[in-house]
Amino acid sequence: MLETDKVFAGSIPENYDRYMVPLIFEPFAADLAQRAASLSPRAVLEIAAGTGVVTRALAPRLSPGASYVVTDLNQPMLDYAASRQAPDSRITWRQADAMALPFENAAFDLVCCQFGAMFFPNRTSAYREARRVLKPGGHFLFNVWDRIEENVFADDVTNALARIFPNDPPRFLARTPHGYHDTALIRGELEDAGFSRVVIETRAEQSRASSPRLPAVAYCQGTVLRSEIEARDAGKLEAATDYAASAIADRHGSGEVAARIQAHVIVAVA
Repeated sequence: MLETDKVFAGSIPENYDRYMVPLIFEPFAADLAQRAASLSPRAVLEIAAGTGVVTRALAPRLSPGASYVVTDLNQPMLDYAASRQAPDSRITWRQADAMALPFENAAFDLVCCQFGAMFFPNRTSAYREARRVLKPGGHFLFNVWDRIEENVFADDVTNALARIFPNDPPRFLARTPHGYHDTALIRGELEDAGFSRVVIETRAEQSRASSPRLPAVAYCQGTVLRSEIEARDAGKLEAATDYAASAIADRHGSGEVAARIQAHVIVAVA
């Protein structure tokens, strides 16, 4: 992962929430929220919350007496998440680095994280931090994307951009969001961090959009892929988006489009 892979700023948070969330994140957020609520936690920490899709799904499922601390490394993403959330006295918003959580030991029943572990510079260290702030027997619940070939629109966009920039193809999607899919590695890193009873489930969903352009805009302008495109040619963002949209249309049709998305859902016990 490059340092720039963590910079979700400028117009990216709004485009991310407008396009990426309904395209790929909402079904997995609903799944994570259901799993989290089934554990009946009283004190919840969410790390790498992004624009708050899990927060919006989980908060209504928590008990009236629960506390819910929502964090992200990127203040712009956190600000956007807070702006989308209905007023809720149980929720505290806090900028925080998963590598150095600013919380006491054994403070939470549940730590959850949707599609954030891929961005941790040292995942074992981040997992140790999650375990440190969990009460004994508490749960760490998170998900990560499977390999890019199992996530069709992301693969389509990556391949299309490689044709536009053959000498220096933008590889953000393959490198980081879809770069941490080895389940044996995930299990080993969790166990090295002190977790036990690690359960990993691979789950497929459908990514749907009303037109081929929507996935192209989502990936090219609602993720750090935008910064990669603009770094290669500042004037080619729209052309690159159009080309990705054409590639999706060629493969999936010009009307409503749908394709597989796939992720691993992991739960471990502190």
